[in-house]
Formats: sequence, C-alpha cells, structure tokens
Amino acid sequence: MEQTSALLETLLQQENDLQFSEFTNNTAYKVGTAIVEKAFREDKSVAVNIRMNGELLFYARMNGTTDNNDSWIARKNNTVGHFKHSSYYMHVLLKSTGSNVEAHNLDPKDYAAEGGAFPLILKNEGIVGTISVSGLPGEEDHAIIVGALREILNG
Repeated sequence: MEQTSALLETLLQQENDLQFSEFTNNTAYKVGTAIVEKAFREDKSVAVNIRMNGELLFYARMNGTTDNNDSWIARKNNTVGHFKHSSYYMHVLLKSTGSNVEAHNLDPKDYAAEGGAFPLILKNEGIVGTISVSGLPGEEDHAIIVGALREILNG
C-alpha cells in the first residue's frame, strides 16, 4: 500500500508540474510530434490524440495501430473528463481500492481507467483537454506522454 500511495503522489505531482502557460495549435503540433518521435526512437507504435475544449488539434496513428486504439483513446479521455485526473492515476487509485468505473455508475464501453490520457492543464485555468496515447501497456502509454511533456516544458 505504501508503494501505491507513493505512485499516486508521483502521478499527482506530474499533473501539478506538467502544466502550460498557454496552449495553441502550434503547441499541440509540438507535443504530438514529440510523442510520435519518442515512439519512433523507442521502436514503438502508438496513436496520438490531443484535444482542447472538445476540438481535435493533433492526431497521428502509426503503423500497427487500428480503430481499436481510437476507441481506447476516447474511453480514456472520458475518464479524464469525469474524474479530472490522468487515466493512469485513476487506474492506480481504483485498483488500489478494489474499485472500477462501473462502481461510479460509468459504462466501461465509454470509460477506461487505464494509462494513456493525461489532462491538458493551463495554469490558472485548469483542465482544458487531453493528451492521449494508445498502443502500449497503459503504464507505458502514460510514460511516453509524460516524457514528451517534460522535454517540451523543461527543455
């Protein structure tokens, strides 16, 4: 349980640290491209989706991904929208309490508490969208987003 608490704290810290002062279509392109390039470097195949205020700003689907990845992204995005945390945070939290999305009266056809959707947060405004990846195990989907955001925001 101590390990889970530490992981949850780390995930919350990521949400606190990886926020933008501003986010434009050009920023979405930089973030999306950074994720795709990171996947190429690591010889991984992912779908990437960046949305702000309901609008699709960036989309890419690498070889080996399918419509199923788009479905996963939609379900993970819904989870971020509902719980206001990354889908990986919700995965860890719900798993640690023996819960799931159904226990929150959410349909698993529409919601997935798995890693891969990160809240797009503007400082002084809050969550305005999502940065999402699908194609890898949930923890890796989450990690590739966080890695790219760190490169952009701290680089």
